Amino acid sequence: MRNRAAFVYLFVALLIGMAGARAAAAPSVLLDDLTWTEVRDGLRTGTTTIIIPVGGTEQNGPHMALGKHNVRAAFLSARIAARLGHALVAPVVSYVPEGRVSPPGGHMRFPGTISVPDEAFAAILAGAARSFKQHGFLDIVLVGDSGNYQGQLKEVAARLNREWAGSKTRAHYIAAYYQAATDDFNRTLRERGFKEQQIGVHAGLADTSLLMAVDATRVRADRLQAADAAAPSTGVAGDPSQSSAALGQAGVDLITDRTVAAIRQAIAAHASGTTKE
Repeated sequence: MRNRAAFVYLFVALLIGMAGARAAAAPSVLLDDLTWTEVRDGLRTGTTTIIIPVGGTEQNGPHMALGKHNVRAAFLSARIAARLGHALVAPVVSYVPEGRVSPPGGHMRFPGTISVPDEAFAAILAGAARSFKQHGFLDIVLVGDSGNYQGQLKEVAARLNREWAGSKTRAHYIAAYYQAATDDFNRTLRERGFKEQQIGVHAGLADTSLLMAVDATRVRADRLQAADAAAPSTGVAGDPSQSSAALGQAGVDLITDRTVAAIRQAIAAHASGTTKE
């Protein structure tokens, strides 16, 4: 009886300890997870940076899910915000320009791709940013996981900053995110002995490895070795056959490190009044 009582006591203590650990866990950095009062209180205590991540729904070969960019943008932005501190992440903008709809061009030639007009995309970004300015955010960060719209992100940020001239709020287009995912990561893969034709520019070794490091369930491992994996008709430009989560992790770390550094630099420039357009 005494042993049973001791067991019950230990079990209850364990449950209480687990509940306490959950209560003490750091709050989510995702805007969608918070209540409006939690956002308000965060703003009052210095959480005045928000990242607007941009993804896209497009074909990624027969081996990789259409939502690749959305999944990566969400995961990486949360990682970046956590590293920054006092930062939140807005919902991913997943409707982006992907080419002509009719007759179809670019990725629109493959079922599942979604494309919206440039002006609709820009309006969504600007509307979200203006919403955050209204609520009191001071540094509104735009990062994009695809190359299709990098110029538009830069343009929207510049337009907003002209509109907000003289205010405390600033929009920051962070080119370092995409540069790290492409130029820097590709350089790392070349240093490890991989060739350009393997690394590729779309759904190849680099692209696939990055997603495997973030969420391997979105990659069809049985299609990586397919004989037609790198054929143009499949939408692949590169060779994904040797992709791995281990390789992708190097890219994840690069993107996180370079983007955090670039955001900190942009915010510091804003605070010191040395930002230039």
